[in-house]
Amino acid sequence: MARIVTVYNTERRAAEQPDMSYIRWFRISQALARAGHEVDIATAEFRWRLRRPVVEMAPRLRRVPLGSVRWERYDIVKTLFHQGFRELERRGGADHPFIVSKLGSVVGPRDMEGIYFYGASRDALYRAQEAIARAARYVTVLTPEAGALWRECHGGGDRLLLVPGAVDAEIPPPGSDPYPEGGPRYVFSGNLYDGRSQPEANRALIDKLNEIGRGIAAFGGRLYVVGPGDVSRLDRQAVTWLGAVPYRDSWDYLHHAHVGVLVAAGPFMHNNESTKIYHYLRAGLPVVSEAGFPNDWVLEESGLAHIVPNGDLQEFCERARQAATQDWDRESAVEYVLEKHTWDVRARVYDRLFRDMADAG
Repeated sequence: MARIVTVYNTERRAAEQPDMSYIRWFRISQALARAGHEVDIATAEFRWRLRRPVVEMAPRLRRVPLGSVRWERYDIVKTLFHQGFRELERRGGADHPFIVSKLGSVVGPRDMEGIYFYGASRDALYRAQEAIARAARYVTVLTPEAGALWRECHGGGDRLLLVPGAVDAEIPPPGSDPYPEGGPRYVFSGNLYDGRSQPEANRALIDKLNEIGRGIAAFGGRLYVVGPGDVSRLDRQAVTWLGAVPYRDSWDYLHHAHVGVLVAAGPFMHNNESTKIYHYLRAGLPVVSEAGFPNDWVLEESGLAHIVPNGDLQEFCERARQAATQDWDRESAVEYVLEKHTWDVRARVYDRLFRDMADAG
């Protein structure tokens, strides 16, 4: 078995898993430990403590202080997103002989349709990719489209791993209802972004949610938004923002909703999938989604969704109205997700690779 350290950033509250990037970090680390590997999650919470503890989380899984990691002690260093690799560079670990670098969006050398990073922001990500291409043994992408763009920009197709997003096999049972009384509940659960990270995506999502909220209100429903991001332009007459909530608590917003809402930041997403899909389906929540995500096919296979043409928000609202009362086979959709789209299923790609590496000596 391999000894692995996983690295993302210096967020002091990383263990609270405030958004999907942190959830993925912890869940893949946990799945690798369940597969039998020794896994350390290098976090920065311990910087200001006199003692620097190692926190046992589960068998073969620990949290360790990022500031005191000795990279050479590990067989594999696994970085998360562009930021994780840059953090490894800053801490002197980029010369490790076996780096696996996982990316979300892959960007090109110029602004591209369907990739919602622009100008200096996109350029910084591309420079990070160039460094990753030089240093990493393997690069993980979410979709075949991301892999194709990586090969076009950086080559090294034989070093690409395809590991999409996923969801927990075990989730909390329904708890107390977090919604106010009223008609059908429609929920958008996820990151709305902000002016610092992806301002264009924020504007597009807010505009669409405002229009959908008004359309849903016309037939007595209510659109709720749960998650972080800039909500200053949200039309509070049409949409209720319930704030960012801890990951465990977020499941109650899915359990007690009638329909999950999914909208795209533009006409299509070139290579960054939606992880909301896996979470909505795992909760047995019917979904209405705009077309344009690379993993639309998951919704189609699940049988628990309506997919409408991108930008046709009138049709979106009509399908949303239907979805709240439609007779769905929810159990079949949940079984489908459990069979094909859990973190343990995704971790098998890494597990096979790491076992082969160990067998090769």
